[in-house]
Amino acid sequence: MIKGLIFDLNGTLIDILTDEGDDGAYRVVSNFLSYRNVRIAPEELKRTYFELNRSQRRNSPENYPEFDVTAIFREIITCNAVTPLPPEETASLALLSAEVYRAATRYKLQLYPGVREVLDYLKHRYLMAAVSDGQSAWAMPELRAVGLDGYFRSVIVSGDLGFRKPDRRMFDLALKALGLSSPEVLFVGNDMYRDVFGAHEADMKAVFFKSNQGEQEYRDTEADYIIYNFSQLPAAIRFLS
Repeated sequence: MIKGLIFDLNGTLIDILTDEGDDGAYRVVSNFLSYRNVRIAPEELKRTYFELNRSQRRNSPENYPEFDVTAIFREIITCNAVTPLPPEETASLALLSAEVYRAATRYKLQLYPGVREVLDYLKHRYLMAAVSDGQSAWAMPELRAVGLDGYFRSVIVSGDLGFRKPDRRMFDLALKALGLSSPEVLFVGNDMYRDVFGAHEADMKAVFFKSNQGEQEYRDTEADYIIYNFSQLPAAIRFLS
């Protein structure tokens, strides 16, 4: 019997669009940092951001490495502050800069149709958790912004761990938080590789939500059930129970 559900966030529950290549976003962040006595030109900020991002992942020992956006901005601030900042002020400014960066690169943030109604129905019947590839500096405020922050017993975010899906440790942490075993839980995601393949590697059945995002195919991986709109999820759960 299915007792718990684990959801991917972006592309599954949340329809989000960002553009990290937008030069205007780096102008916004550069201007913001100048108010805090950190001087870095927009084009240099963009180059440095991607260089540090690549460096973090390249130097990681993980098979599926994740970056840490607040660490990126801590280094940018430390190297470009006109006068040195205390460590606690640097940490606070790095987090705020990461939030400003996300806001400047974000163009859409909304729930997919039917998500809230379905979750309202499911929350009284199943334990629920979320597993997301992303950054807590972004994921948690965005959950609050779309009104989903109260639905999950636990939210596992890859940026806090240094590795991302399909690493099975992501799924195992969510199972542990729910206090359930893999046969008792369904995973719901929109990416055939990171979500469906990853859930299968963690011995869970997976519902594939064919949304407007994510890898639609991965080798010979097949979902246990496919839904095309979120209102079909309760039927999928009943079928797989």
